[in-house]
Amino acid sequence: MDITLCCRAYPNEEVASEAWRHINIHRQIRNHAVRDYYSHAPTNKPSAYDQVNKLPAWKKRWSEWKEVSAHAAQQTVSQIHKDLKTLRKKRKKGYKVGRLRWQGAGEVRSVAYQSEGFNVDNNTGQNGYVTLHLSKIGDLRVRESHPIPKTDDIKRVILKKETTGEWFACFVTDIPKVEKPAIESINRTNSVGVDLGILSYIHTTDNLSVESLDVTDEYDRYAREQRSLDRKEHGSANWEKQRRETAKAKRAIKRKVLDFQHKLSTWLVKEYDAVFVEDLDVKSMLETSHSAKNKQDAAWSRFLDLLEYKGELHGTYVLRVDARGTTKECSRCSVETSKPLWVREHSCPACGHTEDRDLNAAKNIQNRGLEELFSADIGPGRSESTPVQTALTTFTPVRVNAKRVVEAGSPASPYAG
Repeated sequence: MDITLCCRAYPNEEVASEAWRHINIHRQIRNHAVRDYYSHAPTNKPSAYDQVNKLPAWKKRWSEWKEVSAHAAQQTVSQIHKDLKTLRKKRKKGYKVGRLRWQGAGEVRSVAYQSEGFNVDNNTGQNGYVTLHLSKIGDLRVRESHPIPKTDDIKRVILKKETTGEWFACFVTDIPKVEKPAIESINRTNSVGVDLGILSYIHTTDNLSVESLDVTDEYDRYAREQRSLDRKEHGSANWEKQRRETAKAKRAIKRKVLDFQHKLSTWLVKEYDAVFVEDLDVKSMLETSHSAKNKQDAAWSRFLDLLEYKGELHGTYVLRVDARGTTKECSRCSVETSKPLWVREHSCPACGHTEDRDLNAAKNIQNRGLEELFSADIGPGRSESTPVQTALTTFTPVRVNAKRVVEAGSPASPYAG
């Protein structure tokens, strides 16, 4: 599987200036390729191959474009079509997406080299540093915060400049895939259900509650820096200096939250063979919820992506399950009971089961995850018609009575009993 290693880069002033000039040229190439793509009729859109073949003609028209690496320019054009493919996928899923937009000065902040046009020198004589050579840009020092592989083992190199002014070099390389344990060997003791919340960041079926990260001080600093920036004359030297300070304050929040998520997701996939989480529609929650700010700070979408990535990295099953009804449903008898957000205890009127609201939801998530995981592994010799018990409610406003029924043809639960 592919992993990306991001390391701090330290180009000298000349190389940094040249790299930023090249990035700006790649921005112009990207914008022209986007305009060329949309200028064609819907039934006659050019492919990535077609537009790459147009590059020589474009370079004759704009001679400055000849100064950047030809291979990097091809990657810039190819990236447009990867972005278009992503938009098409989102459109099929029902998202409202528009077209690729024009990128202004400073909006494109990276340049990519794939397979060629770069070289990594690991024998620099400086412990903890390597030298990265990029075609047409030059050499720059890179701090080896991660073990950087040899050039032949690197698939892609990305040089980017953050809004804070810092440079980073990202190396995409391949590592052997870790085999996951056999599904039959997984039981409740090797799996965990994870409920995402507001009062606590996560609540697990082991009744472990991890509190949300406190970034109040960091937000206060960011607000002060932003107010100071608003008082500066836009475009002046003092404004640019303050803009970087504001970007650093914002970066401090991002890094603190990301570090928290990395540590938490790594612990989960190392501790269990299977991790089940609720598949939240974060976008709609942010649009409709009164607590949208809290949910945005939680960065749940990124946390779920990190969990899946870490699961592949460490050989752990990570499965997103349908989140609907996990809070209302009783983990013991499956009867649904509506309750407002401020009620933090689940009390089932059907079976009398009482426990913490988030713990009950985590158990429901685990049950759904185990059922989905094992049902995907049904093969010869596995029964699909073993009866299971289901609790059905009668709709009364004061007390909900439940009755037990046996349904033939329901999928068996391999972990039952």
